Amino acid sequence: QVQLAESGGGLVQTGGSLRLSCAASGDILTNNIMGWYRQTPGKQREMVATITSGGTTDYAASVEGRFTITRNNPKNTTFLQMDSLEPEDTAVYLCFSKALFAARYYWGQGTQVTVSS
Repeated sequence: QVQLAESGGGLVQTGGSLRLSCAASGDILTNNIMGWYRQTPGKQREMVATITSGGTTDYAASVEGRFTITRNNPKNTTFLQMDSLEPEDTAVYLCFSKALFAARYYWGQGTQVTVSS
């Protein structure tokens, strides 16, 4: 089992910044991927950004150039720096962790990000 604890959501104005953190604990394999999805009511869950334990990153086109994902491997923690936020970024942001060659995702409880216009 893997447990994930997120922090850093909140309310910000358009153009502002927020930094999300996600700390993983439990049975974490060395080769893994961590990242963030987001969800709004009535919409499908959307991948935002991912990062492997080797440092390979991937971003949704809608956040490329505005969001930056990083990680601290010894602390099993990932960070999402969100800049130039737009109202369309408003969502519940969910952290996940997954072993690279396994199918099971572990999810955090989610943190609300609200961007006011």
